Amino acid sequence: MYSLNVPVPGAVERLANDLHPKLTGFDQVRDRHAVVCKRFAAAEDEYHRLRERLRSSLSPTPAFEATVTGIDAFETPTHGLGPVVYLAVESPGLYDLHRRLVDTFGAVDDELEGPAYVPHVTLARDGPPEAVDRLLATDIDPVTWTVPELHLWSRARRATAWRVSLPQP
Repeated sequence: MYSLNVPVPGAVERLANDLHPKLTGFDQVRDRHAVVCKRFAAAEDEYHRLRERLRSSLSPTPAFEATVTGIDAFETPTHGLGPVVYLAVESPGLYDLHRRLVDTFGAVDDELEGPAYVPHVTLARDGPPEAVDRLLATDIDPVTWTVPELHLWSRARRATAWRVSLPQP
């Protein structure tokens, strides 16, 4: 399994770290942060083929803007225990890229990658309602950045397998 991720800038990492004290009570707190653009159900031995297909699919993709706009939650996530609290991300360029890749590669999971796709940075999951409410009541300043590259994450390796630079428009 692979995922094409949007790395987040230092300002978003700092925001997640600043929110860390409010994540007490959650069973799972993320220490790595990224935005998933698209998942791929490919085995490790299919890596080179996947990378080459992605290379041609991504070749017309310029750098695009993304903005963390606030904190939200999935009360009942598609998979795993909930609730999941996250930083909401708005990005027309990311939505367009996601749709284009789903059209090309198909959806790994129709619920996650279909019309209900929600770009986000997961902070934590499986916490008590009062912890979720505390986070949802937290105001944050928006963080906007230009996405200069994408990372192909290998679940088996637990590492970035490939980075692709996006040309500036």
